[in-house]
Amino acid sequence: MVSHTIRVLAKIHSDFQEKFGIPRQSGLVPELQASIVFEPEFRNPDALRGIEGFSHLWLIWQFSQALRAEWSPTVRPPRLGGNTRVGVFATRSPFRPNALGLSCVRLERMVSNSPQGPMLIVSGADLLDGTPIYDIKPYIPYADCLPQAVGGFAAEHPAPTLRVDIPDSLLQRVPAEKRDALLRLLELDPRPSYHSDPERIYGMRFADCEIRFAVQDLVLTVKEIRRE
Repeated sequence: MVSHTIRVLAKIHSDFQEKFGIPRQSGLVPELQASIVFEPEFRNPDALRGIEGFSHLWLIWQFSQALRAEWSPTVRPPRLGGNTRVGVFATRSPFRPNALGLSCVRLERMVSNSPQGPMLIVSGADLLDGTPIYDIKPYIPYADCLPQAVGGFAAEHPAPTLRVDIPDSLLQRVPAEKRDALLRLLELDPRPSYHSDPERIYGMRFADCEIRFAVQDLVLTVKEIRRE
């Protein structure tokens, strides 16, 4: 039997320097953009020939900050309030035996001649900056889109739950091309589902900014934005 070690093909570069604030699924914030940079041995443009004919891609990647020596057969998904346990294989929890993630992203464009070789620009990614990617596959609508599929406890598309209040003087500190994505992220409520303390100040790093906010009566108020 031939053994094969799975290899890192690329790493993604996103606006998330930490896990807090990352959307809980891909595609929830289409305004987010990220770049996929291939490792030197895979910077062969022939490997990407024909990829621009597809609008979306599947990324298979590693929850690199969730690696553990042991695993649990049950987890507590945020969609169930963080208190109900279900089987790990009935969730997309990062705490899995092999810590692999699966995301569907939109292919915005391919950059053929970047200083780091061919590079993919994608949108809607839910990956931490520097996340290792093990494989990239095209999304094929006739096979991958199943309207009759049943979504279990995660059947409903998450809707914005909060109204966001950001003073314009603070919003101006965020790069202009990142502001719509930040507003969408905050509307989706980045807090853990079991947090409801109106006095608590939360901190979130996004696009080289430190965002500090509080939530009360379904209104998220940004208190401070600092450029890093």
